[in-house]
Amino acid sequence: MRNGVQLIAYVNRLGGDLVGLRELLEGPLSGVFTGVHVLPCFVPFDGADAGFDPIDHRAVDPRLGSWEDVAALGRSFDVTADLIVNHMSSESREFRDVLERGGASPYASMFLTADRVFPGGAEDGDVARIFRPRPGAPFTAFTLADGSRALMWTTFTPSQVDIDVTDDGARRYLLDILDRFAAANIAQVRLDAVGYAVKTAGTSCFMAPETFTFIDELSRWVHERGMEVLVEIHANHTFQQAIAPRVDRVYDFALPPLVLHAFSTGSARVLGRWLEVAPRNAITVLDTHDGIGVIDVAPDGDRPGLLSEREVDALVESIHRASGGESRAATGAAARNLSRYQVNCTFLSAVGGDEQRYLAARVLQLFAPGIPQVYYAGFLAARNDMELLARTGIGRDINRPYYDAEAMTAALERPVVRRQVELFRWRNRHPAFGGEFSMRMEGESVLVLRWDRDSAWAEAAVDVATDTFSIAASPPPPVLA
Repeated sequence: MRNGVQLIAYVNRLGGDLVGLRELLEGPLSGVFTGVHVLPCFVPFDGADAGFDPIDHRAVDPRLGSWEDVAALGRSFDVTADLIVNHMSSESREFRDVLERGGASPYASMFLTADRVFPGGAEDGDVARIFRPRPGAPFTAFTLADGSRALMWTTFTPSQVDIDVTDDGARRYLLDILDRFAAANIAQVRLDAVGYAVKTAGTSCFMAPETFTFIDELSRWVHERGMEVLVEIHANHTFQQAIAPRVDRVYDFALPPLVLHAFSTGSARVLGRWLEVAPRNAITVLDTHDGIGVIDVAPDGDRPGLLSEREVDALVESIHRASGGESRAATGAAARNLSRYQVNCTFLSAVGGDEQRYLAARVLQLFAPGIPQVYYAGFLAARNDMELLARTGIGRDINRPYYDAEAMTAALERPVVRRQVELFRWRNRHPAFGGEFSMRMEGESVLVLRWDRDSAWAEAAVDVATDTFSIAASPPPPVLA
């Protein structure tokens, strides 16, 4: 994977299809991105969870293109694709066969029933201990064709049925997907929801020791096929630090809330302390298709937080105020997607539409340790899409806008987007970012981030109290501040 700026995008919401996305990246966005995380384009890409509930994970939705189109994209860009490890759709051929034939189905053992983990039944304490991104028990009762009922694990929603990753059939299923990825020039495999994949009685069923062992095994499978591993875990920051030495890359999900905390308080101290110890093999983001995470900086039992519970609450309230209440309308019980760990809001709206503060935040991301990924709505400096939210009632749609050719052209003409384009192209070319990272504080509010490689260097000074920044470098940068 090249150390350049990468794009995160839904193909249908940016570019229309895989050919359109490649033409966009090779045309008006030439040199802006070195890679792209193609959010799930499997069958169907527009399911109940926007592609993360695949009916057929082994096929590209023909409305978007084909595996050859993915391969063509991969010949020019470093493509990241999701291996949805934990579950598959209740409408999948395999699960429908289980509903029809019960234990006689060859796929019966692929799907995880509650009694396989709790043979004597789950007590209230067992269920309360289970970590889940949404409230309630992680089980759904399904009625089989013969009238019997099966209590299945459904960690996320009733339409996403968990697979048993210890089952031979389930493992063949995952390996088959990886084979298809490798044949399609995928460079990096994102292990989606892998922290939930192993269930062990008496534990939280999240990131247990057995989970680490399974991630090691998955990583070996990915490496054997010539691809790299990115682990997706939304949880206390100590989990990222623990898993980072075992895989190619982890997300720095603590960065976005700490950047917002710095600007809302006028102090860069907490952000600076985190950057001193954050994993160096990180993918950095400001926002993603899942909004802005906050659980990553919060305390979790005996695990300390980067922020206190009071500071996390204050941060969330500051986002709600900055967005004029829009994020509150799209988050939690208000919008059909109960979640313990995210605020649904575009990043520009999260800073109150202040484009200078937004650009300063982007500079912090581009100079932080790791490879920057930029979500398409963030790249195009989108504000909250309240019209789309009103149509769908799905909270995360506030941050998942659609761009046709006309809207895309207009967005690219905006000064805030044009300045990002210049900055990304410069970041991709400058040799210093392949070198050594250092940082220092100047007073309470100024954070200075620096990269050095041989005679090349680049340094950004960002003042979170005044929303100003400056960049100096050799070779010199474009005029950005």
